[in-house]
Amino acid sequence: MLPWNRALRSCAAALLLLVTALAGSASAAESTAPSRGWNDYSCKPSAAHPRPVVLVHGTLGNSVDNWLGLAPYLVKRGYCVYSLDYGKLPGVPFFHGLGPIDESARQLSDFVDRVLASTGARETDIVGHSQGGMMPRHYLKFLGGADKVNALVGIAPSNHGTTLSGLTALLDFFPGAEKAIGDFAPALTDQVVGSDFLRRLNEGGDTVPGVRYTVIATKYDEVVTPYRSQFLSGSGVTNVVIQDLCALDFSEHVAIGLLDRLAFHETANALDPANAERTDCTDAF
Repeated sequence: MLPWNRALRSCAAALLLLVTALAGSASAAESTAPSRGWNDYSCKPSAAHPRPVVLVHGTLGNSVDNWLGLAPYLVKRGYCVYSLDYGKLPGVPFFHGLGPIDESARQLSDFVDRVLASTGARETDIVGHSQGGMMPRHYLKFLGGADKVNALVGIAPSNHGTTLSGLTALLDFFPGAEKAIGDFAPALTDQVVGSDFLRRLNEGGDTVPGVRYTVIATKYDEVVTPYRSQFLSGSGVTNVVIQDLCALDFSEHVAIGLLDRLAFHETANALDPANAERTDCTDAF
């Protein structure tokens, strides 16, 4: 093994130890963290909002922290809202979405079945951030999810992969680097432009019949780049750039999912298009 390759593997191991150390004290809190009204399995969807909403976190996210803004926003508007943890690595609490994405999609499938059984609904709507906006497409296309999902809203989703502002191109100069990273956290290399996972996902078209798709992107995204790679094409697709609604919105990749009330408003519009209201800068307050 070349010296730089050994160093890379050592760095990956160090990263794993660092994540574990940082998250160790949080593992107990993860299961007891307040949900502010979501993940209530006694909730029954109303006539106004007949479909439960499933929230799917991004890479290195979790079912609580990723949704401290959007989940209460939707609950306040009368939705039954649920979130899951997926893509866990052994020994790494709190930071999830790192396992193979096809396996994560199967975990989503099981979770949707649980939500539908609890609520008695026929279909759900899915809202995901980053990987969480892309991964459900595997569920829709390959795992029968299209029969159980009405709409998918992706906030800064990695639909066609990322160059990480060009950094992934450096992998070509380091033979074995991509494999070393993939061995540590498969979801990372699954999301690189041109990966086998993305090739299979996007082969034959971006969408499946019967599902409405909305993509909400920010032109300041520094993680899923170029930002227009997030967009989908096909029938039933709406692509939104948040700065087209408010030029004063400077949210980047993380903020658009965690804090951006314009993105929240557009999400609510996508979930209930019959009652959609125009989104502009005033919705930031």
